[in-house]
Amino acid sequence: MDESSIAWVDGALVTIDQRALPQELRELRITTVDDLIDAIKSLAIRGAPAIGVSGAFGVVIAALAATADGVVDTARVEAEAARIADARPTAVNLAWGVKRALAQLSDGVQAVLDEALEMLAEDGRVNLAAATHAADLVQRLCGTDRPLRVLTHCNTGRLATTAVGTAIGALRVLHERGALAEVIVDETRPLLQGSRLTAWEMAEAGIPHRLTIDSAAAWAMATEGVDAVLVGADRITADGSVANKIGTYMLAIAAQRHGIPFIVVAPESTRDLDTASGADIVVEQRAAAEVTGFGGVTTAPAGTATFNPAFDVTPPDLVTAVVTENGVLGESAEPEGVFTAAQVVAELAEQLRGIGAPEESLSAKLDARWVADYDHPDNSDDIGEIFAVPAGESGPWASSHGIAAIARGLYVNGWMPGTAGNISVRQAEHAVVTASGLSKGELTEDDTVTVHLADSRPVHAGARKPSAETSIHTAVYRTTEALAVVHVHPPHATALSIIASAAIPQPVRFAGYELIKGLGGGRPDLIDIPVFPNHADVPLIGADIEKYLLEHPDAPPVLFIAGHGVTAWGASLAQARDRVECLEAMCELTTLTGRREISVREN
Repeated sequence: MDESSIAWVDGALVTIDQRALPQELRELRITTVDDLIDAIKSLAIRGAPAIGVSGAFGVVIAALAATADGVVDTARVEAEAARIADARPTAVNLAWGVKRALAQLSDGVQAVLDEALEMLAEDGRVNLAAATHAADLVQRLCGTDRPLRVLTHCNTGRLATTAVGTAIGALRVLHERGALAEVIVDETRPLLQGSRLTAWEMAEAGIPHRLTIDSAAAWAMATEGVDAVLVGADRITADGSVANKIGTYMLAIAAQRHGIPFIVVAPESTRDLDTASGADIVVEQRAAAEVTGFGGVTTAPAGTATFNPAFDVTPPDLVTAVVTENGVLGESAEPEGVFTAAQVVAELAEQLRGIGAPEESLSAKLDARWVADYDHPDNSDDIGEIFAVPAGESGPWASSHGIAAIARGLYVNGWMPGTAGNISVRQAEHAVVTASGLSKGELTEDDTVTVHLADSRPVHAGARKPSAETSIHTAVYRTTEALAVVHVHPPHATALSIIASAAIPQPVRFAGYELIKGLGGGRPDLIDIPVFPNHADVPLIGADIEKYLLEHPDAPPVLFIAGHGVTAWGASLAQARDRVECLEAMCELTTLTGRREISVREN
């Protein structure tokens, strides 16, 4: 996949000036809020995710300009942030990005910059996850082994995002799989973003494509063997309506007429549950000159009135599915989680009773005060805290929520691809572990199995089977005080495990790296991490680990399995996850520097 189209360099936002494409690949350097607003309005920067991240960097620029002698003029920054958020009204990501960065202002300018940089990195991860889910869905719906012909509209690639892309990201994934015969690219009126930008990205990626006028798209579906339509989105409302570049609505109608899947690919940040329906979306109207002429040449009589909306809104009944980094939201794009508090409480109470939650704790937790506070979609994350295990209580109902949430996050990182990797939580003499054969990006609270620590057997027979690596988890629980275990496949750590296993078997030593402190070893400056051989019979790996931990009670709570990933444990899921993140980061630094040990001054 291509590198990011947006960067922060020496106090400036640096991006590709999309107005110059395809004739010129020109860099645009932005150092003022006015320049950023002009870039967004003139479509030098465009695409919902791209303007969201750029809006965050706009807050950084505003904060830097409003800082004197180390003191930030908060009111001035907030006023500038409001101007940025209003630059374009339809795409929800712009206001989202501005709001997210502005929330860090109380912690200083560096905190705002750190948040913007995290959003930049996060966008690439999110896009790749959504693109992969969408490619999987297209192949599943089309149900054929031959390469597919897909039609797309506007531009949804790395120019519209920051890296990979959404709908175009899915096309890239299909192309890499050898599953894409051709892309039909709508020119996309009025500014020809398909012709100028998408065709340029297709050529850059080496993807076969043909360009067509927007009004020929329906005929292409009828005569050119189009298998699916893939588009992006600028806003998805609570009822599943999709705002996207003008022309999307007519594509959805034509696709339904021809029985072709119409799939929307967008990040979760594009879903706007605060807006009830498509009728509530403000559709931006563009200048008449964009219709009456192009490239400085007038093509209509002087004074001709125009209707030039930048977007249209596609109702949910025309959408086959909406796909985000969390997977397929479902046909008709029925958004998840849009319920009243009373419905949520009633459903949760019933589910929790069914899987063993103590009745006396339910009455305390499901009270009227919490119901009154819950009537807003933003509060959905509170469920995990409300149903955390109180002192003296245990059971699978209390841990499955956290397992699913962390698994989805690690999947987005690319560390639990497909069905690989697993997570568990100790429950007295049992453990709750992720089930076998399930995509971690789509994992729910129901996708876990409770097993005996003594022998890894399921406590109850059922359709769900425990992960094959369960014996690794139970070996750790039997020999340590761990309350949670994470087993993942991060690329740098896995690669290092293969390299290390080729030598004489011995622990891998790291020294001098600051990240060692995050691994939970006995020393802050040095750690020896054991490397275990891989076995086709996974219980043998568990037996090796158990033997080693019994013989080395002071061993660090992380380990390598050659070619099989890494395992970490701790007092909570968060701590175990943090440890594998620190290990992967240190392995990446080792890859970049070629050194596992660096010198540190003694003090």
